[in-house]
Amino acid sequence: MSVIDVHRPHTLDKDHARQAAETLAQDLSRQFDVHYQWEGDHLKFKRSGVKGHLNITPTDLHIHLELGMMLRPFKSRIEQEIHSQLDQISKA
Repeated sequence: MSVIDVHRPHTLDKDHARQAAETLAQDLSRQFDVHYQWEGDHLKFKRSGVKGHLNITPTDLHIHLELGMMLRPFKSRIEQEIHSQLDQISKA
């Protein structure tokens, strides 16, 4: 199992942090066919070969994904997309 674990500090209020997380989830869903669902401030990701979550705290976004063997070759691309989206959020 290959793991992507990203912590990113933020200064967004709760609504903007949640909106940013939703944008990230939509992008990952579109690019990698990942399904997601909100449970409070906890966003769960799942599809065949990947599962994970995104947690929002007042100061941090934490993304944790576990990739199965079939998605390991895409790890760097997925991780790069996460960082790219978070970089855009930081500039907003």
